Amino acid sequence: MTCRGHVKDGVVVLDEPALMPDGALVEIRVVDADIETDEDNDVAALQRDLLEFAGKFTGLPEDAARNVDHYLYGHPKR
Repeated sequence: MTCRGHVKDGVVVLDEPALMPDGALVEIRVVDADIETDEDNDVAALQRDLLEFAGKFTGLPEDAARNVDHYLYGHPKR
């Protein structure tokens, strides 16, 4: 689980409430807001890689994007 927050008067304040049991171990990592996180870089890299395939698939049903779960897993169409 990742929780985001900020420091106010020397105390970490979470941006959104998070239910954690008493005694749970937590790790705090200070990040520079101007630097992208590894997760941001991973998403950007994946988007660049997938763009290579944009518009190249042929023969798909017109509703393939909307009903991807139907065509992959047999779920009801939307």
